[in-house]
Amino acid sequence: MRLHRLEVTAFGPFAGRVEVDLDELSASGLFLLSGATGAGKTSVLDAICFALYGDVPGDRAAAKRLRSDHAPAGVAPRVVLEVTLAGRRFRISRSPAWERPKKRGTGTTTEQASVVLAERRGGEWVTLTTRLDEAGHQVAGLLGMTLGQFTQVAMLPQGRFQAFLRARAEERKELLQRLFRTERFADVERWLRERRLELRRRSEALGQRVADVVSRVSEATETPLPEDWDLTDLAAPAEEAALTGWADALSDALQGEHVAACTLAGEAVAAETAARAALEDARGLVERQRRHAAALAERQELDAEADELAEAGARVEAARRAAAVVPLERVADRARAAEVAARAAAPADADLETARAGAAMVAEAVAQARALLPQGRRLAEVDAQLAGRTEMLTAVQEVVAELAEAEESAPARRELLHTRAEEARDAAGRLPQLRQRADAYALVETLSVELETARQALVEAQRAALDLRSAALDVRAARLESMAAELAGALAVGASCPVCGSAEHPHRARPVPGAPDAAAERAAQKAADDASAVEHLRDVEVRELVTRLELARDQAGPPEKRPALLAELEATAALARGRDRAVAELEAFDAGREKDARRLAAARTEFADHQATIHHLEQEAEQLRAAVEEALASVPAEESVDTIEELVALREAEAAHRRDAVARIEALERATTARGEAEGTALAAAQEAGFPDVDAALAAELSAEEIATLTARQRHHERRAAVVTAILAEPGAETLATTPAPDLVALEGAHAEALAAMSTAQSAVATGATRLARLAELRQELDQALAAWAPLRAELTLVSRLASFAEGKSADNRLQMSLSAYVVAYRLTQVVAAANERLAVMSDRRYQLEHSAGRGAGDRRGGLALHVRDDWSGETRDPATLSGGETFVVSLALALGLADVIGHESGGAMLETLFVDEGFGSLDADTLDDVMDVLDGLRDGGRVVGIVSHVAELRDRIPTQLLVTKSRTGSTLALR
Repeated sequence: MRLHRLEVTAFGPFAGRVEVDLDELSASGLFLLSGATGAGKTSVLDAICFALYGDVPGDRAAAKRLRSDHAPAGVAPRVVLEVTLAGRRFRISRSPAWERPKKRGTGTTTEQASVVLAERRGGEWVTLTTRLDEAGHQVAGLLGMTLGQFTQVAMLPQGRFQAFLRARAEERKELLQRLFRTERFADVERWLRERRLELRRRSEALGQRVADVVSRVSEATETPLPEDWDLTDLAAPAEEAALTGWADALSDALQGEHVAACTLAGEAVAAETAARAALEDARGLVERQRRHAAALAERQELDAEADELAEAGARVEAARRAAAVVPLERVADRARAAEVAARAAAPADADLETARAGAAMVAEAVAQARALLPQGRRLAEVDAQLAGRTEMLTAVQEVVAELAEAEESAPARRELLHTRAEEARDAAGRLPQLRQRADAYALVETLSVELETARQALVEAQRAALDLRSAALDVRAARLESMAAELAGALAVGASCPVCGSAEHPHRARPVPGAPDAAAERAAQKAADDASAVEHLRDVEVRELVTRLELARDQAGPPEKRPALLAELEATAALARGRDRAVAELEAFDAGREKDARRLAAARTEFADHQATIHHLEQEAEQLRAAVEEALASVPAEESVDTIEELVALREAEAAHRRDAVARIEALERATTARGEAEGTALAAAQEAGFPDVDAALAAELSAEEIATLTARQRHHERRAAVVTAILAEPGAETLATTPAPDLVALEGAHAEALAAMSTAQSAVATGATRLARLAELRQELDQALAAWAPLRAELTLVSRLASFAEGKSADNRLQMSLSAYVVAYRLTQVVAAANERLAVMSDRRYQLEHSAGRGAGDRRGGLALHVRDDWSGETRDPATLSGGETFVVSLALALGLADVIGHESGGAMLETLFVDEGFGSLDADTLDDVMDVLDGLRDGGRVVGIVSHVAELRDRIPTQLLVTKSRTGSTLALR
């Protein structure tokens, strides 16, 4: 991986757009990323990580605030990175999610994260994807590592070295698992634990199933379990064999009992059959004797009723003949009554022909009256239309007068509105220029105050910087004077003097009280550097304010013209505010004027139309009124008719009276003819039925109920006689009266005893069969439950041993280490070996890292403990006992070793760019030289190393620098 160009906009502390040519920066192989505290040095690395992975490392990712707070509201945050991955040139452009102002209205809306991944092909950029997930997969696949691994390999993070060195075993294990992606071994441990719990639950469930089946066997056979059995623990094979043997013994015993019960049941069935046959024979004999005695008694009753039933038959036959005459006589009665009613309703002296002639004459008069109805209705309609048209004519005349008056005054009104609209338009056009000049006057005042404040701050910053630089020179001079004492303090027993080379030190120099050391000198120099940076920022701020003030004065003009400008601005703004209203009034007036012109023309046309229509209606009304008056004049005065409708009603009433009289006379003639025909038909029917006249036939009439009753008595008598004859003619009937009756009570008692014995025996057989069938089902279920339980118990035993071994709790695990810890410990051994190669150089071969399989302080398990061996003393120390500088050196070596191992783990991906973030301020000059030698060695093979630090000595040692400068409006980047 090699970085070529980085572009950052509105990201982190960078409010505007900054761009870095990383190819130029990396040309020397070693560069320094420098700047004041909080300027944004680490944010440059965050931008690179965000471009590659869409996220930033460490705790900063949880804040979810990647957009710059200094950037203008509408500027989108964006990071563009050009990078070579696996020999291919890519350009990655990413934007995080951010809140942008709404395009309409107030408030903000969320803009989602976006990405564009493009590749350089044939001199052009070809877009590969714009999806976040696809871009992430492609970049991670080309790099061969996750974000966590990348920050450990390519960006050794600020403050993370010591945390890993001094971490407890569990914390170190979690980190190494994420970096080396060994979570699968922890997943194996977890799977074994979960599998063991699952198998145990399933085994307990199957064991309970076996116990339930055994309990049901005991309940079904009503046999208690042996006292020494435990149904909750049947895992042993011997116990399984005893259990199946007990079930087989119960089955044999129940089979024998069932055979004996079947034999007893057969004997009881035979006895019940014989008793039932004897009882049924006795009951049959008693029933025949009862039927024979009843038949003899009933034959006597039938003989006594024979004469009465013969007389009833004759009456029924006469009634049936009279039934044909009775309906005809009833028809004759109704015809006689209809004739009487018709005679009473008809006129006394009316003649049918005379009545019909009068009705025809009146009908003709009705038709003549109805012919005049349309003319009467039309006359009423014409009168109504004349009244309506007259009212409309008056209203239209008023509208014409009003619109004509408005048309005369319209030109003067439009001229006034047009003048107002033009004045408002001119004011709106001049308003922006006037406002711009007024704002320039206000900006001149503001910038003048800010410039005065900035100049005072510059003077103070210059004075402070001068004082601090003098103080730093004084501290350096004082340290040089006491350098002999400082060198003497660093001498160790048996070590050679760096000045004279002697191994003996009889008279060491003593430090002067209050003499500064290297730390004091660095602190003084740092304070002087920070003051110089502040002085530079203040100077830049003054120059910017001077330039802005000059531009504002040129735009505003002479100060004495400001009052006149403000007055003109106020007046112009007032006119401009009424522009839209004036234009709208003019447009509305023009539209209304055209509309009024159209209305006036239409009203005049409507007025002429109403006049013509009224003239025609008056002529038609005069003609219709003359025709109606002529028709009414022909009606006699005593009839008092005023309208055509009243005349029609009078004639129709007279015609209805005449038609009613004709209908009544016709009805009387029809009734007389119908009465004669009905009487003749009834007499002929009576004589045909064998009666002398109609009255004789009516005397023989019987009701339908009487006929049905007499007929039913005859048929019932015949059926009883047939039954009695059949019973007395049965075989052996002559001897039934002399045969003695059997003892039914004794026979019924014997049968009841036999039936009860049979039921008891059959119930015993059914109970035995049910028990045998149930026992067979339970025996099969018991075999199935035992067969399902056996392999599960074997698997549970195996999984329990494996889980215990993988967790480090088994006696077979001599190291008492879990599987995941063992794998991580192997990786940690590789990391320690790689770290010691660099630690030997950086510590002058004094320190070595050691990996221990034992437990460290505060650790619950062993395998991941780290110690530091001091070859000068020969002792092994806890990392917590190291000084600040020693801790940094050891931690840096450990981080570089971790980076090497992770690089090999990820497939040996070549990382040509490496960043080391902070920590150099705790090193002395010699150690710093050793560390720099190691970092210089990383450049072998074209590797680029970037150091992130604000240490002054590094600015002197590393000529190629990327300076991060902070200000109130955001940070900027510059190559030096």
